Amino acid sequence: MAAAMARGLRDDVDRLLFTDSGSGRAADLAAALGGEAVGTNRELAESADVVVLAVKPAKLAEAAAEMQGAKAVVSLLGATSLEKVREAFPASEVVRVVPNVGVEVRRGVLCMAGVIDAELRALLEGLGHLVELPDSRFDAATAVMGCAPAYLALAMEAIAEAGAAEGLAPELAHELVVETAAGTAALLRDRDPAEVRRAVASPGGSTEAGLEALDREGAREAFAAAVKASLERMRGR
Repeated sequence: MAAAMARGLRDDVDRLLFTDSGSGRAADLAAALGGEAVGTNRELAESADVVVLAVKPAKLAEAAAEMQGAKAVVSLLGATSLEKVREAFPASEVVRVVPNVGVEVRRGVLCMAGVIDAELRALLEGLGHLVELPDSRFDAATAVMGCAPAYLALAMEAIAEAGAAEGLAPELAHELVVETAAGTAALLRDRDPAEVRRAVASPGGSTEAGLEALDREGAREAFAAAVKASLERMRGR
């Protein structure tokens, strides 16, 4: 997600700095985005106005020890409360953010807890739709907006494959379902999902038959189960 954010922010910031634990990904990303890979976390913290913290939660204390000079910290750490990150960075402005992959194309959803200045807020808002939430609601929000791109991609993949099986060129089937999804998403900003379903599914028509098939196969229950499974994994169950 940090890489997706960097791709989305590349035109909004003067300088992108990257570091990693030795994987080489920082150098690769810097080369791709015209940024710079630095040698240590300490160097990054001293040079950057904002640090996007994207380490494993178990590495929080280790990273914080190297980055106490950070001015502002945007924590992407899963299952790690805002309070815990603040304790690790007592002298820094700290905010907790959970973005989804859409930030890469500046159409993401970002859930945020914490108080930030206007400049940092503007940067985050440039990546998509920013929603402020209590820290205690992050797990549920992540299961809905963080995981959902994968679930929606699966549904679109299945529909496109079914179209291809009926004779459409795979590229055309993909194009049709992607553009349909984009238009439907825009429509759903103003209309209730049930209203949209009713508008498309005339009584006795082909869409109604498709919806009945989805009901028989348990589509709604399957998506609910996916959200529940994601939450259980986040909570260590």
